[in-house]
Amino acid sequence: MSVLPVIARALITDAQFTSCRSTVMDANPDMSAELAGRIVEEGLKFVAACATNPGTGLAPSRIVDEGWHALILHTAMYAELCEELGGNFVHHFPGYDPTNYDPPIIDRTRETIAALGYTADPELWGPPSDETLVFVAAQCQHAPDCTIVITPKPKPRVS
Repeated sequence: MSVLPVIARALITDAQFTSCRSTVMDANPDMSAELAGRIVEEGLKFVAACATNPGTGLAPSRIVDEGWHALILHTAMYAELCEELGGNFVHHFPGYDPTNYDPPIIDRTRETIAALGYTADPELWGPPSDETLVFVAAQCQHAPDCTIVITPKPKPRVS
């Protein structure tokens, strides 16, 4: 695997980033492009953390989950991103309780992001609340019982 770029948005092309940002904005019509971009970038950091650290039990914040969902909806790009990050496909297993929140899992996720050289946006990694920055389209929160499961790249078959 190659060294990760300093800026997570460089993991995908500008056109792909713009399309994912638009997906976030479609669910949040009054959102600024700047905030939607921050959300997608945090989603990229999250995917990079999961793909490069399988089995660590990471989870996104509720707002970052919105960025991750936007990435997932771009299926070909998302599969390519996971492949470029080492081949560990980061599957989504939703937890259906949007109030579910486990600070230690979020802390571990931010620490894993930092270990990759990225800085987690503190405003986007907080607990869910009635006063969140965005409307989160999916009703899921991935902690504590629903951490992300990584499927390792299959090993070639030996005949």
